[in-house]
Amino acid sequence: MTGETISAHHPVRFWHETPDGRLQCDVCPRACRLKDGQRGFCFVRARSGATMVLDTWGRSSGFCVDPIEKKPLHHFLPGTPILSFGTAGCNMGCVFCQNADISKAREMDRLNDRALPEAIAAAAAELNCRSVAYTYNDPVVFLEYAADTATLCRQRGIKNVAVTAGYVMGEARAALFAEMDAANVDLKAFTEDFYHHRCAAGLEAVKDTLVWLARETKVWVEITTLLIPGENDSPAEIEAMAGWIADTLGSEVPLHLSAFHPAWKMTDRPPTPPATLTRCRQVARQAGLRHVYTGNVHDPEGGSTECPNCGARLIGRDRYVITDWGLGADGCCARCGTRLAGLFEAGPGTWGAKRLPVRLG
Repeated sequence: MTGETISAHHPVRFWHETPDGRLQCDVCPRACRLKDGQRGFCFVRARSGATMVLDTWGRSSGFCVDPIEKKPLHHFLPGTPILSFGTAGCNMGCVFCQNADISKAREMDRLNDRALPEAIAAAAAELNCRSVAYTYNDPVVFLEYAADTATLCRQRGIKNVAVTAGYVMGEARAALFAEMDAANVDLKAFTEDFYHHRCAAGLEAVKDTLVWLARETKVWVEITTLLIPGENDSPAEIEAMAGWIADTLGSEVPLHLSAFHPAWKMTDRPPTPPATLTRCRQVARQAGLRHVYTGNVHDPEGGSTECPNCGARLIGRDRYVITDWGLGADGCCARCGTRLAGLFEAGPGTWGAKRLPVRLG
């Protein structure tokens, strides 16, 4: 322990004073400009006197050990347990939010688990977790808490995973991802119209983050798109998105196409039919992506990994359970020797589909 205490008003970086005396948050493209006592759009970054503070540093909505496939990550330490946690608030305004009880929380008393970064790193080690996930809500809004925790996890040899929408500015982005080993970036759709009307945000900033991650860092990246019937599931849009990913980020970047369930302010749309996921998976593969997965449905074929060269099944999955393993100790196809992009060990983990809630502090 360092002696640092949990503070409801933890000072933060990435802000500046404007000529009119307000403080502008420089974490995300919203650039909220605040008077004393005001909160930003995310609700958790606020102005207190002459500085900006984070109200959720050291305060979590809960901790749970999950299978890493649930993040989802399919090419990063398959089968291993990951300690997952989030806080409250979000800098996106998605009307279809699947975690609205956490990300849209406006009451700090929902943050029942209090834990310093040292305690989280120690718990991950004690629970034999290979990694820690900053998830449930977006780590962009609790950047300092995530980065402080990630630094201590790395000192223990524990990997760090950001589950994020990627809606973040350059300097803050660099600070967050400097501590991350992998990320799943939620690419909501591939049109500005969708981002504007359904997320109150912008697509270009997210694309910038993806390009920066792929070209300027060593962070392993996978992408998730939640397919909403009639909103972002047209073959033309999927083809355009997959083609851009393949051409700009690389054909080996995994894409997860997940089924939507009615939630938050979008309860007028039905769940995504499994046939839509299968169709869109085929479109994305034809557009040049080698690893496209389906999620939130039972689809062993759509969840499994094939060798991009010979087609052999390298990792069989049934939901979150590893059923087949065709990789050699070097992460290469046992049949043809082609290396599979990602981070793999000599064999898969054995955590399976278990979910273990954890209390800290």
